[in-house]
Amino acid sequence: MLDEAIYNQLIAAAFKRIVAAADALDPDVLEAESTGDMVTLTSASREKCIVNTQRAVRQIWVAGRSQGIHFSYDSATGSWLDDKGKGLELFRFVADVVREISGQELEYHD
Repeated sequence: MLDEAIYNQLIAAAFKRIVAAADALDPDVLEAESTGDMVTLTSASREKCIVNTQRAVRQIWVAGRSQGIHFSYDSATGSWLDDKGKGLELFRFVADVVREISGQELEYHD
């Protein structure tokens, strides 16, 4: 399990990346709100993608597209991958949900 300090750094970086990508879109199309342990992305139709921490298990959970996916950090690849082995990656999954709820492409910049 990840050390708490490292987990906190990874979470801060992931949330910052998601919010920055969302903020690049028209706020009338997609609005991003970050409140500590949660990022909420809300489309004009009021559909949501919710990204939040699960500190006890050192994961990020994402609710969207009528499902909830749990992502664990894979230090070998430097990626957040789903914990069921479905091949889902956090940032791609969030972008797919945003496309579905808003019709817009979420683009990440490093």
